[in-house]
Amino acid sequence: MGKRILIVDDSSIMRKMIKQTLADGGHTIIGEAKNGADAVSLYKELRPDVVTMDITMRGMDGFAAADEIRRYDGQAQIVFLSNLDEEKYSQDVARIGALGYVNKHEAKQILSIIAKL
Repeated sequence: MGKRILIVDDSSIMRKMIKQTLADGGHTIIGEAKNGADAVSLYKELRPDVVTMDITMRGMDGFAAADEIRRYDGQAQIVFLSNLDEEKYSQDVARIGALGYVNKHEAKQILSIIAKL
């Protein structure tokens, strides 16, 4: 069964690509945010099953947004999507309790992570 997903990325092109990948996988996109502050607000409003989260964004970055979302809802399911070095950020991803980290160039891998939920 498809999940209800909130996409968070500052690039409209990336949001569109992620949206298409997830829709092709049978999921429903219920919201899109271009920064961390919008992500937190939309999470509280929409209560998605899964959040895809970019790391680097203006204002509140993805880690800060994920921390705030997880404080609001300790069961929040977050997957980071980024082109940044996974090894450098893997401790932050684990500390937040995220489902995982996917390189944007291999975004289809997110489908297998979501399928495990």
